[in-house]
Amino acid sequence: MRTLILQTASKYLLPLLLLFSIFILLRGHYLPGGGFVGGLIASIAFILHAFANGLPQTRNLMRIHPGFLMPVGLGLSFLSGLFPMFLNRPFMTGIWFAEKVAVIGSIGTALFFDIGVYLVVIGASLTIIFTISESN
Repeated sequence: MRTLILQTASKYLLPLLLLFSIFILLRGHYLPGGGFVGGLIASIAFILHAFANGLPQTRNLMRIHPGFLMPVGLGLSFLSGLFPMFLNRPFMTGIWFAEKVAVIGSIGTALFFDIGVYLVVIGASLTIIFTISESN
């Protein structure tokens, strides 16, 4: 049963939760957080939206199938681990770029690995939840 209060709250909570998930993702290689926790928070945002507004409206909001995010995230994580090998370093060695970005700080392969994990977690959790929701 959808309520007006939940529908109204989800309009404001979806962008806030997505922004918070990106914050958690970006601070993950310096402090607690990272791709896994950030991906779970982003998934929760879309699940809340689906509870409040219905699954078809949430699918329209996402525009792509969440299952597409899994291979993209796996590929990005794999490439971030493969990149150091081109510099004659072992697989999954952290490479940090010299230039710092104002809000993010140092950018390195760990961040790209975390982004890949973020996408995999969103894709896997939403695919599971949406599939279960459609079967009812």
